[in-house]
Amino acid sequence: MASSPCRPKHRCCGFLGIALAFFLAVEMAAAGTCSEIEVLWGADRTYCFMDGDTEVQAMSLDKSQGSTFKSKQMYLFARIDVDIKLVEGDSAGTVSTIYTISEEDWDSHDEIDFEFLGNSTGEPYTLHTNIFAHGKGGREMQFRLWFDAAADFHRYTIIWNPKRIIIQVDGKTIRSFDNNEDQGVPFPSWRQQRVYGSLWSAEDWATQGGRVKTDWSQSPFVSYYKNYNVTWCLPSPGVAWCGDEPADSTLFNLSQQDLVDLQWVRDKGCVIYDYCADTVRFNATTMPKECKLPRKP
Repeated sequence: MASSPCRPKHRCCGFLGIALAFFLAVEMAAAGTCSEIEVLWGADRTYCFMDGDTEVQAMSLDKSQGSTFKSKQMYLFARIDVDIKLVEGDSAGTVSTIYTISEEDWDSHDEIDFEFLGNSTGEPYTLHTNIFAHGKGGREMQFRLWFDAAADFHRYTIIWNPKRIIIQVDGKTIRSFDNNEDQGVPFPSWRQQRVYGSLWSAEDWATQGGRVKTDWSQSPFVSYYKNYNVTWCLPSPGVAWCGDEPADSTLFNLSQQDLVDLQWVRDKGCVIYDYCADTVRFNATTMPKECKLPRKP
């Protein structure tokens, strides 16, 4: 699929921690993907291999089972990067993920989601993102990727700091969710989260609302993860850790490039669902409060 605007031509687009020293962040960056994760289930269908000097974790799915890994560490405020090559060919009904989640009571959990919804051969992937805070989710945004995510590796990034959560694809900022706790909007600001990745079946809803089912004759389906890297959030000089960053600090402000990227992804028709624009789901009184607030710097 050629690099092009997201709008199709033939149809509508319809981490608890004290700030660590810089050398620790460098050490984390140097670690390999497979040594930083633990396979939770599907171990008999996953494998780690070397691509040159780079560790690659392969995740597999067949009709009997998928596979999941988790990070060995938990984090409170961090940048998480991973390169993923998604399932090739007819991936309908499959879901590849990278996400963070707190490991406490589900009713009050925090979570930041990347979910890649498979599709029929030749159709683009849908990137589904969501943010849960204190057990409250429903903050979905979906994107039509502007490249073939199964042809090669692409980088997916979560930047989680006290001011906002930023979602990036290949370094391009496609979503920013502000911390508006002072306005009564829940935000994941005090619980550690662990990183998870998985490949699983959701053929009842993942592709065109479940209308297109998984062709199991194409299995096993495989997605690949590499260059997994977590960088602890670093505060301003003299500040003990990121959670103590002064409210008037500009350290976590959006850059001019972030703002350009956020506009670009909309102008190109890459945003295919935004809960803040869903006037069928919400009315003037039920629209989530954060949707009515101005974006923070």
